[in-house]
Amino acid sequence: MTQIRTRIAPSPTGDPHVGTAYIALFNRCFAHKNGGKFILRIEDTDRQRSSAKSEADILAALQWLGLSWDEGPGCEGEFGPYRQSERSEIYSAHIEKLLLGGFAFPCFCSAQRLTELRHQQMQDKQAIGYDGRCLQLSEEEVSSRLEQGMDHVIRMKIPEDGACEFDDLLRGHISIDWSQVDMQVLMKSDGLPTYHFANVVDDHLMQITHVIRGEEWINSMPKHLLLYQYFGWQAPIFCHMPLLRNPDKSKLSKRKNPTSIGYYRAMGYLPEALLNYLGLMGWSLPSGEEKFSLQEMTDNFDLERVSLGGPVFDTEKLDWLNGRYIREDLSDHEFAQKFAQWAFDAEKVKRIIPLIKQRVERFSDVVGLGGFFISDLPKLDADSFQHQQLATETLLKILQFSLWRLEQISPWNRDNIELGLQTLAADLQLKIRELLFPLFVAISGAAVSTSVFDSMAILELDICRARIRHAIAVLGGISKKQAKSLERKYRELD
Repeated sequence: MTQIRTRIAPSPTGDPHVGTAYIALFNRCFAHKNGGKFILRIEDTDRQRSSAKSEADILAALQWLGLSWDEGPGCEGEFGPYRQSERSEIYSAHIEKLLLGGFAFPCFCSAQRLTELRHQQMQDKQAIGYDGRCLQLSEEEVSSRLEQGMDHVIRMKIPEDGACEFDDLLRGHISIDWSQVDMQVLMKSDGLPTYHFANVVDDHLMQITHVIRGEEWINSMPKHLLLYQYFGWQAPIFCHMPLLRNPDKSKLSKRKNPTSIGYYRAMGYLPEALLNYLGLMGWSLPSGEEKFSLQEMTDNFDLERVSLGGPVFDTEKLDWLNGRYIREDLSDHEFAQKFAQWAFDAEKVKRIIPLIKQRVERFSDVVGLGGFFISDLPKLDADSFQHQQLATETLLKILQFSLWRLEQISPWNRDNIELGLQTLAADLQLKIRELLFPLFVAISGAAVSTSVFDSMAILELDICRARIRHAIAVLGGISKKQAKSLERKYRELD
């Protein structure tokens, strides 16, 4: 009997996302329920956006949640390496097989030409995609261009007629016309594979039997299945999970909801509660009990119990569940220990002390000066932002522009935050103290506090984002029409 093998394959290009943990949880439960293995693979072929810090943060977040893996970084198995950046020779060999089989072709089109093609297709209301120009090149012309060292990518060939037919474990039979499928780039000009190509090669070579992933990948199925066909491989069984949603039913995104696992850890949620909550996203125990452990979910797991309705990530429900874990599972002694570990994390405290020490005359002063570092959203009202020189409209503009600027900062540190906001103040022709005033209030809850640059560096982007959004809401919020106008004005600053 074939051993069941599932995987999670995050890209280390940002903060660890709750959506990654959600998919990892269902993959792990399915594999372990059936005596199989759960594999972690790092898809780090995006050289510009991938970082070692992001990878380390993702691994740490999954471990904090208790989502250990059977094979992957730090737990090597026979199918490694488990980082795509270390598998280049494997991809090159498989690209050669596709080229020799006539299933792929070199494309020499410039970025400018492809941009113009896209604009023309949009103008003509045609399907967006590559038009196959380089397929018309003769073998001699292709050889000549390759010998000249011309930049090129490798694209896959797509059938001209008919449809791709396949079955999904949750959704049944699905059909997608080939006319809707682009000639996907498989190998970029830098010699690195795209997600679609490396994903298929790695899943086959790592003997993945079941691919459980988000429903956003359904439209990519024809490309993936075609590659399996070209290589003559048996495709795994596919299962596309419903996407996590914001309360307004839109796809869960950091623009509307905190999505980083680090945010929930920093806010004092227990990992067991967060993991339990993710398990409730489209699944439930046969008994209907909403509080359950990872082992209980694994023991009772059945994909047939997954609901396809878009699960809403509701922090109020998460708060309720986290409260149950605190009250029902922690003794007073354990509560004290876990609270101390969270509130007085040694590394975090070391960074806070220099900011408040010079202002402290009694230890009781510490709560007033530094309490906002471990508090929920500051208690604000419109009067908190009273400023004789800045109108509410200006305050909202400063807060929104500052948020957009902060989201562009990488790496996240005090110097980069200061530089970003100093530059923004100059762009807006504001004095730096005018720009910082609403940020002081939003971040600390007071017009005067510790250095806002240092404070934001310690709190991290997700907490800062949540507090700035809270401040915007307190000031009356920004309508869709206002948001579009502000976005246009912000782009004009660049």
